[in-house]
Amino acid sequence: MADTDSTFHILPRHERTPPRAPPSRVQLAPGALAGEYMLKAVLASGGHGAVYEAEHRILGRRAAVKVLHPHLTDQGEMLQRFVREARVVNQIRHPNIVDVYDFGMLQDGSPYYVMELLPGRTLSQMLTARGRLSPERAMAFLEPVCAALEAAHRAGVVHRDLKASNVAVVSEADPPVVKLLDFGIAKLIHPEPGQEGLTVAGQRLGTSQAMAPEQFRGGAIGPTTDIYALGVLLYQMLTGHYPYQSEDRMEVERMHLEAPPPRPSASAPVPPAVDAVVLRCLEKEAERRFQDVASFRAALREAVFPSAGEQVSATGRSERAFALHAEVVLAEGAEDDASYAAVAEVLDTLEQDLRAAGFVLAVQTGMALLGVRLIDDAPRQEPHALLETARQLHERARAHAAGTSVSVHTCVHVGQVDARRGPDGIDITGGPLADIAGWVVRDASGFGVTPSAARACAVPLAS
Repeated sequence: MADTDSTFHILPRHERTPPRAPPSRVQLAPGALAGEYMLKAVLASGGHGAVYEAEHRILGRRAAVKVLHPHLTDQGEMLQRFVREARVVNQIRHPNIVDVYDFGMLQDGSPYYVMELLPGRTLSQMLTARGRLSPERAMAFLEPVCAALEAAHRAGVVHRDLKASNVAVVSEADPPVVKLLDFGIAKLIHPEPGQEGLTVAGQRLGTSQAMAPEQFRGGAIGPTTDIYALGVLLYQMLTGHYPYQSEDRMEVERMHLEAPPPRPSASAPVPPAVDAVVLRCLEKEAERRFQDVASFRAALREAVFPSAGEQVSATGRSERAFALHAEVVLAEGAEDDASYAAVAEVLDTLEQDLRAAGFVLAVQTGMALLGVRLIDDAPRQEPHALLETARQLHERARAHAAGTSVSVHTCVHVGQVDARRGPDGIDITGGPLADIAGWVVRDASGFGVTPSAARACAVPLAS
């Protein structure tokens, strides 16, 4: 799960070996001085610079020193960006953002800045070693990241390169201690008068696996750009991989721009409410995402840790329900605009039909829907009647998909679901029925019936 576009790859101390550098990236020898700091070893190296472990030669204070590669010092934009990164980080000053101590120039004219030396490893390395995290544990690691981003946004700074390799895990205790790194391509939302912007029109900066659609398009960048990256990061923490995966970067770009975002629960045990948070972050249009980090954090906390009152309500209202799960599948190789338009059209029609039939939408993703009907609310529609309704809905969806490159797969199930009733209707909060991965089956006919549904409806299972 390496970051394919990572600028710096900071290794745990026991794994650190000086990397080989191309001729244009001359690395400084141990003992070289950056101001009063003596460089000891290379910690990381990337396309723009290198980071060294260092020690103040008088005070003995240990630090990390980031140095711009000498061959880039005559490139005005790179030099300005490097200088501005140090100023931006120093301006924000937040306990969850790496701290910058000093700035200066080497004898060859290369700029450097001194920052705190962080123990531990990056979040990317932790996930590679440990695998996916539970929603509760993912929330614990994201809380301080959110706090850092909120501080940056208040200071008028968009990070726009948020990813697991730019999050340092200082401690994995409970709660964990993390620091946000690398503001090298950060964008100032409101530059000061006379301050130069460092991104020309159409320039695209970021890491392809985590870039928001507007970054690929060269569009307007704002706090919601970081919200998209938060969604990618949360998906990665919950599943162990990125939402869009391909060896071809152009294909990754196309998926970010066009492909419906996958739900984490398709790959890991994730509650529907957490699915909903991730999918909202990954909306293609910025105005449809959470508009600030505080809203994202509140929604995720509510999804992972429902309030005590709601937990009691959900537990006290475990009800028997009938569920219909419908998934729209693309034919092999059908990944063009027309195919995705057909997916959206079929799902929109099916959603309307489900609501008209009295179903509550418990899960709604770019490729699937889960409709739930509480059986106690349908005294005149016993399970066998609901089964017939489900068959009709399936056939209508299939007919709508006829002649396109998509097919519809439906499965029905009867089981217990946690439901909360409020002034706005019924809200499905969890329960065994909401654990789709535990019961969805795919029949050759495209319409599957689980054993539980077959027993409840008194129908034989298809052989």
